[in-house]
Amino acid sequence: MDFHIGLVVAGLFVGFVVGMTGVGGGSLMTPILLWFGIPPTTAVGTDLLYAAFTKMGGVVVHHRKRNINWKITGWLSLGSVPAALLTLWILDNCTADITAMNAIIRYSLGWALLFTSIAVLFKKKLLVLSQKHAGDKFLHESNTQNLLTIAIGVMLGAVVTLTSIGAGALGTVTLFFLYPLLPTPKLVGTEIAHAVPLTLVAGLGHATMGNLDLGLLGQLLIGSLPGIYVGSMLSGKVPDSFLRNAIAVMLFMVGYKLVF
Repeated sequence: MDFHIGLVVAGLFVGFVVGMTGVGGGSLMTPILLWFGIPPTTAVGTDLLYAAFTKMGGVVVHHRKRNINWKITGWLSLGSVPAALLTLWILDNCTADITAMNAIIRYSLGWALLFTSIAVLFKKKLLVLSQKHAGDKFLHESNTQNLLTIAIGVMLGAVVTLTSIGAGALGTVTLFFLYPLLPTPKLVGTEIAHAVPLTLVAGLGHATMGNLDLGLLGQLLIGSLPGIYVGSMLSGKVPDSFLRNAIAVMLFMVGYKLVF
């Protein structure tokens, strides 16, 4: 793809917002790519690898701070990676028509944005609700907890592979309910660590199907890497609730338009 300064600016904007609020880049980047006229299949495939590369740096930071529960990451990956591979196989073998594939991804993307907007908007309330149920019996039964974690991984694997959305906002919210006693920094770090192998596998799978634009990926990374750094430095300067509410409303409007 030819150089487009608008794509670099888009990467800068998304990186800045992610660094400041922690809201997943996929929920912002994919709709922006659709606005630029990028086909849904290419937008999702490129955004998945974009997410994998940008979140690798986050894993290094969170690992140094000991904010990653590698056991939970492993159980999530046990469900998400096979689910991603199965979803890729279904897309590749059961949808020969590229127009039909674009339609499926666009529709799935719309619903993912609607659910993500709700998760972003009510994240704090959901966290309080989950902590009220911290004494529930199943939370202390390791076998049940592990199976539920795998089930969450399966759900995330399918949704993220189809839409490139969900690994951040949806994943963190679902983990809040399953592990309410785990500190928030560890929940976030664990979800970022899980997102890397998931988005890498899904992104490479889309690449083998021709759903990747390396030029587009490079331009997004040029903007996003400094954007994440600046956003992280300015984190806390702007009211978090204001930014999250604005983003949630924007995501809901885009999702509604894609679905209806």
